[in-house]
Amino acid sequence: MDLSILIPAKNEEFLGKTVEDILANIEGKTEVIVVLDGYETAVPTIPNDPRVRIIENKVSSGQRAATNEACRLSKAKYVMKCDAHCAFDRGFDVKMMRKMKDDWTMAPVMRNLHVFNWVCEDGHTRYQSPSGPCNDCGKTTRKDIVWIPKTNPQSVSYCFDSEPHFQYFNHFKKRSEYKKDLEEKGITESMSLQGSCFMLTRDKYWELNICDETLGSWGSQGIEVACKTWLSGGCVMVNHHTWYGHMFRTQGGDFGFPYVNPGSKVEHAKRTVREIFFDNKWEGQIRPLSWLLEKFWPVPGWSEEQLAMIKAWPLQSKEKIEKQTAGVVYYTDNRLDEKIMKQCQVQIAKSRLPIMSVSLKPIDFGENVVLPLERGPLTMFKQILAGLERIKTDAVFLCEHDVLYHPTHFQFRPPRKDIYYYNMNNWQLRTNDGHAVYFDCKKLSQLCADRKFLIEHYKKRIALIEANGFSRRMGFEPGTHGRPERVDAFKAEGWRSEFPNVDIKHGRNMTEARWSQSEFRSQNSCRNWKEADEIYGWGKGDTIII
Repeated sequence: MDLSILIPAKNEEFLGKTVEDILANIEGKTEVIVVLDGYETAVPTIPNDPRVRIIENKVSSGQRAATNEACRLSKAKYVMKCDAHCAFDRGFDVKMMRKMKDDWTMAPVMRNLHVFNWVCEDGHTRYQSPSGPCNDCGKTTRKDIVWIPKTNPQSVSYCFDSEPHFQYFNHFKKRSEYKKDLEEKGITESMSLQGSCFMLTRDKYWELNICDETLGSWGSQGIEVACKTWLSGGCVMVNHHTWYGHMFRTQGGDFGFPYVNPGSKVEHAKRTVREIFFDNKWEGQIRPLSWLLEKFWPVPGWSEEQLAMIKAWPLQSKEKIEKQTAGVVYYTDNRLDEKIMKQCQVQIAKSRLPIMSVSLKPIDFGENVVLPLERGPLTMFKQILAGLERIKTDAVFLCEHDVLYHPTHFQFRPPRKDIYYYNMNNWQLRTNDGHAVYFDCKKLSQLCADRKFLIEHYKKRIALIEANGFSRRMGFEPGTHGRPERVDAFKAEGWRSEFPNVDIKHGRNMTEARWSQSEFRSQNSCRNWKEADEIYGWGKGDTIII
């Protein structure tokens, strides 16, 4: 067989009709594998045909698990998962396979399937809806199967919002790239999928773990399939040369959802999708989710702010991260109020990472190095370099003495060795009244990068200052500007910890704090400005410093 059609079914009234329809319209070497997944109602008659194979589960395993059961029986090059209430175009299987590529997931154009009417003895007809007497005469009605795939509307583009929640993406059809692909190829891209019918190679199905059973029985499947396809380097396509008709449960009245899926499990699926795709933690991806959003931007249900937050998560390889060692280089000028300093040190110690402290006077924190120098930018850079040269970890967090670091800050590991990474989830707190401010910025106190990479940077930085003096045009943060005074041309990227860090503003900071947007010459320097008297994960601003 070239194609196996996988149908997970529990208490599906129209399963037999769906299989009949498939057999009547396939033209290639195609088979149907049905999973009767714990039927509690009468099993519909399924055609006795050598192209049909049936698995019967006495107890339901769940829609994703049942689909996996069916796929394990397949030896075909391609598999197509479809719902048990669908109709198909003549030759849809051949039309799909003819246009397929090995790294694609493809869906036909989706039509609404008009399955039945309620008809009374007087001939009054009511479109598929809840059972009951005739609306016109009150007489008993019977179910009349019509099985008509409507030609309008037709769905060809889908997306998901920030919840994430499936959405139709009708606006995309107006874009020039869509029109061009439709005219030239008859195949268009889609950000996401409606999970009732999609096709891909069997090898890719298993490689991507298309039906991940940890997400639950069903829910968020179209998003799961689309994200795995796009983010692994593939494409999600809609084939306009063919179609399928799908009956929506909301149209069917008595035709409800056979798989019990309470709100808690639906939320579990959404939360898992957010955790693995939104934070770029899925092991199979080579693209970040921000790439997908920007490819289809603007996307309904996403704000510019939400896009910026997603972009702040770099692509991370779990395998590489687990192999990386990390440590802390802590630097202080010994002029900070003792109460604030101790509280900040306690937070850093929670990281359980090796700590190399570099101070101007001896302190009891980690392994301590003393540089008997005068406070200033050059001294601070020399402190950082001294710490970098003495600690022996792969990656290093630069930690300032007046920042409260949340433990989630230290879970990050740099995906690349030639990029400066900054935690963008950072609030500044005014100690005299507990007022807090957030805006998008890359601060030295939030920097994490490869240790050897940082050593080379700070050697160059110190040499430049010793030769030419320090200019603020050089900046404090590596990689954050392109002015001629920069030390090198390596790039900086942002990321976000689950909970924010808190930068304490106490009057003796190296740089002056700004508390209103009007203090910035460019509003691009304070994007996503927020003010609050409480910081998420920390509490009321006036209670954070005890």
